[in-house]
Amino acid sequence: MDLNAVRTFVAVADTGQFQKAAADLSLTQQAVSRRIATLERDLGVRLFDRTGRGVGLTIDGQAFLPHARTLLQAEERAAASVRPGTRALRIDVVGRRVGPAGLLRDFHTAHPETQLDVVTLFDADQAVSALRSGSIDAAFRAVPLPGSRLPEGIESVPVYDEALHLCVGPAHALADASAVNPAQLAGQRIWMPGNAPGTEWAAYYDAFADAFGVTIDTIGPDFGIEALLDAIAGSDSLATFFGERTPLVWPAGHDLRRIPLRGPTPVYPHSLLWRAGNPHPALAALRDYLAAIRLPRADTVTWVPAWPASGAGAAPPG
Repeated sequence: MDLNAVRTFVAVADTGQFQKAAADLSLTQQAVSRRIATLERDLGVRLFDRTGRGVGLTIDGQAFLPHARTLLQAEERAAASVRPGTRALRIDVVGRRVGPAGLLRDFHTAHPETQLDVVTLFDADQAVSALRSGSIDAAFRAVPLPGSRLPEGIESVPVYDEALHLCVGPAHALADASAVNPAQLAGQRIWMPGNAPGTEWAAYYDAFADAFGVTIDTIGPDFGIEALLDAIAGSDSLATFFGERTPLVWPAGHDLRRIPLRGPTPVYPHSLLWRAGNPHPALAALRDYLAAIRLPRADTVTWVPAWPASGAGAAPPG
């Protein structure tokens, strides 16, 4: 349906005159008449009764008017969803189950009036490109990758160092441990089929494997979290890693165990990225909120790779 014709119909209905509607829309009276005639032809009904004093809605026009207003409101909402300065704050996260997604939920609870649009881009390169183009306002990422640096105009600040948990099934040798030293994982097979080469999370776990002598198995296919948990639950040798804020629910029969890593505690360094000069009013509120809740970890010693721009202190393994 031609929304310009619908807009013209609403203007005529509101003013009761073609001439007044034409002035309000900056059109000629003939253009208004053509639009209404085209709309009536498309709908197959008359929308107005013409009189010497102006026009009045027919019964069909009265029935169509509320729907016409709804169409125009939907058009405005659609435009506002992508128009800079009016759309929701658009933020990229690696996944909707990872720690930063929980931070965003907490932010929205604290600021329910702020509209959020959460997207999941594939990797840091896509996120940075989207920031530079203005299609997103912020991104949670572990950056920069080894041998690279953030492009000019992209700013970042560390917001959350998320401790890793080991996940094993009930038959695994470490299943009854209350905590595990990363050095104990030397020679263990950690299955992470979602670690795509070239991504920031794959680079993080590659560095972890080098530091602690762990084998990170990325052989797929990757059928998602549920399939991964099924495999872990039935194995006496497979294990995987999750962040401490990753919410997971599994069948009671799986009896999976989440075990903290200690001495040192490996943390995944989430930073918030944004384009310098982004005018979105909610972006500053998000940055202020994250700065206010960022606290030093209670762990005495943490580990991160040397490359992320993180506030966590790196420590040698052991």
